[in-house]
Amino acid sequence: MASLYIVATPIGNLEDISFRAVKTLKEVDLILAENTYTAKKLLNNYDIETDLWQYNQNSSEKQFINISEKLKEGKSLALISEAGTPGISDPGSMLVSRLLENLPDIQIIPITGASALSAIVSVSGLKMDRFYFLGFLPHKKGRQKILKEIKENKYSVVLYESKYRLLKLLDELIEHDLGDRNLVVGRELTKIYEHIYRGKADALKEYFLKNEIEQKGEFTIVIKKAA
Repeated sequence: MASLYIVATPIGNLEDISFRAVKTLKEVDLILAENTYTAKKLLNNYDIETDLWQYNQNSSEKQFINISEKLKEGKSLALISEAGTPGISDPGSMLVSRLLENLPDIQIIPITGASALSAIVSVSGLKMDRFYFLGFLPHKKGRQKILKEIKENKYSVVLYESKYRLLKLLDELIEHDLGDRNLVVGRELTKIYEHIYRGKADALKEYFLKNEIEQKGEFTIVIKKAA
């Protein structure tokens, strides 16, 4: 039976990959990668010579058909995102959904590993037995509605944010009466410039304005639930 392995890859530090993930990537017939340039760095590091195809939100219908044909032939494929666990705020979820619709007998097998979501939760120091994960907020349409929902939510919230909208998000939290919530902000998790910041929105905004270099990178944020 055809199999598609959903393989978690490092979110920064290349050593954050499991033996099982490396073994799987070496043994499958084809690897599907969100970004082949990033993927080649990882594959070269572990001497993985498996054929590589790019598949992301911009891929054509023809590419999807080609992938489906490989699976119909009984080939084993692995899906990796640019970083972390596929299907969490990336195009991997769309591919899996479509394949299950077209090939309901396909085996979807998770190869677990790194995720910015689990990384920030593990170091938050907050009670996180229940929380909401929102991924990346919309840039414009629907953003204010979601921020209002965060305020009304009775659980802590985890979200991703880019360097371009970090300060905007902190301002928005204050504007939506979330300025009294404790935040945990992870920057460049597992990478060389990894840092964890803790505090309220106004204090963190002041800090980042004074330290512009630290506004660069990828951010994972926990907004503590209301007291």
